[in-house]
Amino acid sequence: MDITFKKDKNVLKDEVIHKAMDLEEIKPEIEKYRLKRKCITISPECIRCNLCTEECPVSAISEAKATKPAKVLDNCVNCEICAQTCPVKSIHVIESTSDVEDEEVKYRLKELKVPHRTLKMKNIEVAEDKCISCGTCAKFCPTGAVNAEEGKPTVIDKSACVGCGACVNVCPENAIKLERELGPVLKTKELSIDREACVSCQVCEENCPVGAIKLEDGELVFSEDKCILCEVCSSKCPVSALKLERLSNES
Repeated sequence: MDITFKKDKNVLKDEVIHKAMDLEEIKPEIEKYRLKRKCITISPECIRCNLCTEECPVSAISEAKATKPAKVLDNCVNCEICAQTCPVKSIHVIESTSDVEDEEVKYRLKELKVPHRTLKMKNIEVAEDKCISCGTCAKFCPTGAVNAEEGKPTVIDKSACVGCGACVNVCPENAIKLERELGPVLKTKELSIDREACVSCQVCEENCPVGAIKLEDGELVFSEDKCILCEVCSSKCPVSALKLERLSNES
């Protein structure tokens, strides 16, 4: 997805004035600038597997249930681990850009490509004494691996099962047991640190959601193994000593 649309600059000025009517002094002059933001969203195709919820390092995704999909919460830090983890690619990373130019404002929405972690089903079993043949598991199976008929034991085709765990999560009787193997998070971004520019203000340490950056004796100590490559430290650093950039093979 890549969408671009434009708006006349005077229209934007009118909107600024309208929204600031309670201010005593209004200065609607708008200079050239670029604003870039990123958001993560879950589409209605969510299969209720809760892999994203389990893997989110900051608990920023609400649990999915049979009656509702998972939802990205306000404390999301844009690490993109959920998008890498979703087995059916229903989590999307959207980048929005606003460019104010001479006579118009140009908006762009672009979906960023995110690689996906490997997921392998090792074993899956249905406890016949617990299964009530309700068919809920079959409803959410993304590959059609579950065959559930009323009055008959539910059967899972192991050759078609991808190990997503949707059936396990939605089963009302906890009748399905799954063993699976989830691959590592793939590195798509890199954090660079300009130690000469760093002023030891501690903003990065205070805001890092996973404790990957600390100041010890005035020196910045970075734990790469803890870092989730979110945008918190780089966006809050007052002297731009921290920069997070996508690797060249990513769009």
